[in-house]
Amino acid sequence: MSRRTVLITGGARGIGAAIAKEFAQAGDQIAIHYVSSKSDAEEVCASLPGDGHITAQAELRDPEAIRVMVEEVANKFGKIDVLINNAGVFVDHPIETTTYEEWQAAWSQTLGVNLIGAANVSWCALRHMPKNGTSRIVNIGSRGAFRGEPLSPAYGASKAAIVAFGQSIAKALAPMHIGVTTLAPGFVETEMASRLLDGPEGPGIRAQSPFNRAARPEELAKAVYFLASPDSEWASGAVLDFNGASYLRM
Repeated sequence: MSRRTVLITGGARGIGAAIAKEFAQAGDQIAIHYVSSKSDAEEVCASLPGDGHITAQAELRDPEAIRVMVEEVANKFGKIDVLINNAGVFVDHPIETTTYEEWQAAWSQTLGVNLIGAANVSWCALRHMPKNGTSRIVNIGSRGAFRGEPLSPAYGASKAAIVAFGQSIAKALAPMHIGVTTLAPGFVETEMASRLLDGPEGPGIRAQSPFNRAARPEELAKAVYFLASPDSEWASGAVLDFNGASYLRM
């Protein structure tokens, strides 16, 4: 397979950084998107094997910033073969104790990044994707789309919506031979989850899986790499549960 260009949103840390490494090790050229963590993005970029990797900044709640960012990546790379919609936020806002102002802010922020931001990046990236059977979009969802998220209902709703979004555009883009899939993990050992995994809730969270652990970012990266491969076309529209049997659905 020839060298591909890959845009990863939220690529400066955690799952995104692991995905960037996985693709770079395979010889691909990476654009690491970040919102504010410029130094982290540059550090990840410098650590990747190969050359030609770049960083790209945009606030994902700003449609114009997204358009400019994607255009810059496409201009530097010439095309965008693979888009990984990885960026996401999780804000606690239980309905029974959150103020109305906090409730509004949590929904606006969460949907703005996790759903609308991902949709806008996808729209912009599509304009630069080759229609040769190797272009792919992979969305990072969550088991929370199916089991519910009582502490962060906006997060659960956003991840359920990204599944529907992915399946909708999978149908639309199939005639162009562009595959679209969603990975739905449970808890992953990342900075975002460390507050819970390293706290008193940690043992109980790990015990949700019969493997008695959370996922490693590198494990997700390998799954994403397959979903983004040219061999994954027939998986288009699929949601891959990736939670160590911690949540099983029919």
